[in-house]
Amino acid sequence: MRRFAVIGLGRFGQKLAISLTMSGAEVIAIDKQREQVELIHDHVAHAVRLDSTDMEALRSQRIDKVDVATVGIGQGTAQGFEAAVLTVVNLRQMGLEQIYARAETIVAGEVFSKIGATEVIYPEIESAERWAYKLIAPHIDEKIDVAPGYSLARIEAPPSFGGRTVMDLALRQKYNVNVVLIKHNGGTWGRKTDRDTISVPAPDTIVQAGDVLMVAGSDADLARLPQE
Repeated sequence: MRRFAVIGLGRFGQKLAISLTMSGAEVIAIDKQREQVELIHDHVAHAVRLDSTDMEALRSQRIDKVDVATVGIGQGTAQGFEAAVLTVVNLRQMGLEQIYARAETIVAGEVFSKIGATEVIYPEIESAERWAYKLIAPHIDEKIDVAPGYSLARIEAPPSFGGRTVMDLALRQKYNVNVVLIKHNGGTWGRKTDRDTISVPAPDTIVQAGDVLMVAGSDADLARLPQE
């Protein structure tokens, strides 16, 4: 079982600690405020009140032995940002190889990267970007980011796709988007007469309105796909 330390139990830290626990991980939840620790006490393996800027306090809870540590201390004040910085430094000096730091701004993220965070999390920024894309491209049901600006997305075939083949749709030629999987509305995958899944649809595969298509391309190109 992998062990995680979640340091800073604001909304982000609490949700992260509970989600990790529900996924089967052992979580040590840490905060300086007693009330935050008490709120999550019954939802994780261990909940401890301590000052994460104190390296010896961290060692006393064997934080140096965890697989991954996340630092989600609030940075709304200079003291909060300083505490987050010192915590990342402590974790690095203790020898942790995987340290994730939550940053509220790009500048804060750059600081965390320079002092040893292996990855920076921007929950507020990333959430805003996801919502902006959802507003711009409501026809994209969900998407998986595979590289900056490029995604694998799930869309429902609009009425204009009904009865046309992959070749006729020419999504690659018109929109620079590739169809990588088709699930027919009736529950079968691939061709209308074929129950097997096909990872790469053939040019003559017929698409019906309401079919689920997995398509890949840049976020900008995916947003240009027809909605009707």
